[in-house]
Amino acid sequence: MKKHCFALDLKDDAALIEAYKDYHKNVWPEIIASIKDSGIEVLDIYLVANRLFMIMEVNDTFSFEKKNEMDLNNAKVQEWETLMWKYQQALPTAKPGEKWMLMEKIFEL
Repeated sequence: MKKHCFALDLKDDAALIEAYKDYHKNVWPEIIASIKDSGIEVLDIYLVANRLFMIMEVNDTFSFEKKNEMDLNNAKVQEWETLMWKYQQALPTAKPGEKWMLMEKIFEL
């Protein structure tokens, strides 16, 4: 299995951060299904201050292109992404429209 790590910021507002955390205690079933259907087998999100880290473990059927196409063609995923953007903000180095940024692995033990 391959592992991919991403970073993204939340808006630096305590109430918004708590609301974002609440949504992730009860992620919509359609979103969970979409994640699994794309070949993602493990997905964890961590939070420190307003910075998010997402770690994905994917099987051999996963590709970023396939996931992107699936998401663009899924109205419920688009609804979720629009809702989540209310709480999220791009990293300072993100390109226009870029949300979760793929991190470079620089060390392994």
